[in-house]
Amino acid sequence: MIESVCKKPFNFTLPEKYTVSEDTTYPLNNIDTRIKVYKLAKLGALESMEEFQKDVKDLPPARQKKFNDSLEVVVRKKMEKGFRRYIQKHLQWPGGIQQLISEKYCNAIACCYDPHSEYMSLTTREHFEAQLGKKNLTFGFSLDEDDDGSVVIDELKPGSPAFQSGQINTGDKILSVQWGGSKAIDVSGASMREIADILQESNHEKAILTVKKADGSTRQVTLHKEEEKDDVDEDKVKSFILKGQKSIGYISLPSFYEDWENKININGCANDVAKEIIKLKKENIEGLIIDIRYNGGGSLKEAVELAGIFIDAGPVAIEKTREGKPYTFKDVNRGTVYDGPLLLMVNGYSASASELFAGCLQDYNRALVVGTPTYGKATGQLILPLDTSININGDLSNYKTSSFIKLTMMQLFRVSGNTAQFNGVIPDITFPDLTEIQRNKEKDNPFAIPAVKIEGNKYYLPGKQLSISSLKQKATSILNDPWFVKEQTYIDSERADNFQKHDISLKLSDHISSGLQKINKEEEKSNSIFTIQNNSYELQRIQGNADLKEMNDSWINSLGKDAYLKAAYQLIQLL
Repeated sequence: MIESVCKKPFNFTLPEKYTVSEDTTYPLNNIDTRIKVYKLAKLGALESMEEFQKDVKDLPPARQKKFNDSLEVVVRKKMEKGFRRYIQKHLQWPGGIQQLISEKYCNAIACCYDPHSEYMSLTTREHFEAQLGKKNLTFGFSLDEDDDGSVVIDELKPGSPAFQSGQINTGDKILSVQWGGSKAIDVSGASMREIADILQESNHEKAILTVKKADGSTRQVTLHKEEEKDDVDEDKVKSFILKGQKSIGYISLPSFYEDWENKININGCANDVAKEIIKLKKENIEGLIIDIRYNGGGSLKEAVELAGIFIDAGPVAIEKTREGKPYTFKDVNRGTVYDGPLLLMVNGYSASASELFAGCLQDYNRALVVGTPTYGKATGQLILPLDTSININGDLSNYKTSSFIKLTMMQLFRVSGNTAQFNGVIPDITFPDLTEIQRNKEKDNPFAIPAVKIEGNKYYLPGKQLSISSLKQKATSILNDPWFVKEQTYIDSERADNFQKHDISLKLSDHISSGLQKINKEEEKSNSIFTIQNNSYELQRIQGNADLKEMNDSWINSLGKDAYLKAAYQLIQLL
């Protein structure tokens, strides 16, 4: 069907639309199916063409038409290959199509209890635990695009399966991936994301990669995944010094990962943050910004320990299960690692453990929280073997099975008795943020657990209250910056558009006009009030290491254009 649809050129001048009805219902017969496939292919081609319109918008109309006519052929073929890969990927699923359907069926049942209950295969569980700090299973190579836009093997990690095979080299192009005894999936022309997703589908079956060498020859290489030998630096805590009117420390915390290999958690995120604070204090910082934007959570234990770095002992959060009394998590260690001015940056993707941490410091009046309301997940889950005979209070970490269930077993509350569930942590000062455009928070999920309030902990002693009203007044001038005003206007218009489904035009002219508006919106905010520097320890670490230096330079370049960080820098100086 897709081959037939993509044989003829798409006519992008027709007044066709992909309707809400078509998007939200299944086709009744083959005729309707073909119409839907045609419209989806055409829509995908339009979105690909849209990316190139900023390059031709200043050309004469005749040259624009000639360019788009030739581009149409390319994107149509690209869409056909993409559909084929999509079909192949599902038909050649590790374990077979029956295994895939079984997993989807089990997940359909699990998600009817709440948004975070989930059926997990062994591979899915391993990927989930890797996000929490457990070492990942990998072939040991990274991907990149060459000058022609083809996906190639970029780097081999010494000692990894790919490195030890002796048959894979930097610059090799991956032509196909074959899992076990399944048929090969053609990935020539696939995007980097598509190939990465296919390579993640199994951790335990062998993969046969067909690669094209620099001399044009092809070779088949059989690989098995192994544990990563080294920590992935970009997934851990990162710190910088913002040098301007004042020296302010900045720490980015991407997730609440834990140390799976040591009982004392010497490499968990709380300990890593403490180490970075000590390095920054040696640079005589006058304030500290902790960035937990896009931090989706992780280890509850690490969140409790991290809060303890900034408060002098006491209750941190309350846990309530279906049975029994509420249990209070406490910071039992007297003293703090850092007691100076503190600001937390959050947004709509700060979730779970991030919300526990932010809510605790807000209740203790320990930090100014700025950004947008957080995600709204204040529940905790356990991963259990899919076996009704287990003792859930026993040690299940090494239980041997191929199927697991992640179940919501607890609700989490702030020491005040309130919860971040549903409504999230409300910042002390709100910034307009693009994460507010989409409806993708906890409260937007079917079967989300509603918020309730319990009695707060009577023994927590908040510090001196921050003068929030005064800070809000002073923040007004910052948010009146033309960049933020334009950002808010764009968010309001896009939010109204996104909160209601609508028909999508399949005319190129309509896509060009909307695409150019988005291009004009994507302006970078220049920063001139501080420079970004490394601490002395980090300078020594990256010296002589080209990869670390490149990664570091990328960080500095990105943070230098971050309008929200600039605003946070101005606000922390008022504390």
